Amino acid sequence: MTSQAADVIGAGYDPDSLEAYRRELTGFCYRMLGSAFEAEDAVQEVMLRALRAGRDFEGRSSLRTWLYRIASNVCIDQLRGRSRRAWPAGLGPASPPDAEHLGPMLPEHAWITPVPDARALPSDGDPAEIAAAKETVRLAFVTALQFLPARQRAALVLCQVLRFEAAEVAEQLDTTTAAVNSAVQRARATLASLPPDERPTDVTNDHAELLARYVDAFERYDIGTLIGLLQEDAVQSMPPFAMWLRGAADIGQWMVGPGAGCRGSRLIATAANGCPALGQYRIDPAGGHAPWALHVLEVCGGRVAGIHAFLDAAHLFPLFELPAHLDV
Repeated sequence: MTSQAADVIGAGYDPDSLEAYRRELTGFCYRMLGSAFEAEDAVQEVMLRALRAGRDFEGRSSLRTWLYRIASNVCIDQLRGRSRRAWPAGLGPASPPDAEHLGPMLPEHAWITPVPDARALPSDGDPAEIAAAKETVRLAFVTALQFLPARQRAALVLCQVLRFEAAEVAEQLDTTTAAVNSAVQRARATLASLPPDERPTDVTNDHAELLARYVDAFERYDIGTLIGLLQEDAVQSMPPFAMWLRGAADIGQWMVGPGAGCRGSRLIATAANGCPALGQYRIDPAGGHAPWALHVLEVCGGRVAGIHAFLDAAHLFPLFELPAHLDV
């Protein structure tokens, strides 16, 4: 037991029980902040505040409700005065598949980053609840949440995603039940008014066979087969670049043109944002394969609807516990 934990012995809860909530709190903070790295920092702050305020917990609400009150305050504080994190489709129209439209790299705080399923989603429980949790951590959903003011965002996630009663959320946000209900209604109206490219869409989870075919085609760099696995209007983005592509044909042209350096890559499967994901390793001139990008794939109707290739491999691969290098 840490010295901080020892300091709160006699409080209304066992300090060691806090760790059981880390995963779901990470999911909440990620939805609020749009960054896996910031979410982990926020949860660490929640744990520290809970330890420091342990003697103030009197059991009038559940420990879980109390922790979400702290988490809401931490996230709202972090969001104060900050510009929203964006998504390439929200920064401008789709581009032609040539490198001159790539543009500058945006700073990390400007765009949504992916989160490992293993850190933000439940590992077991009711299958319907797990499926619902996956839907609300999709990249498109988290991006849409960024359009909401911080307190509306918190009210929507707490009520609609985590299923707290409005009265509990009012306690967590230090407001009234009527104000919570009003905030949720306004938030839902805002999400419904977003342009199609920035609105959450339905995706499917039955993707094992498709994923195997995608990996095989990509590693062989058989672009004809690969684009045959895509929806005709599939999109490809490459954060931190603002450029994005629409259409299987343009994605194919990019891959045989500016993206041809990906030929000979190796892929390792993982999971991000409730979707299949792949760590991509490009040929290393010094031998083997080096980290290049994390692909998050959106699957709909038996085909790939979105390829989101996050190029910040130096930070993302350790987060996803992917190998630092492949020897072959």
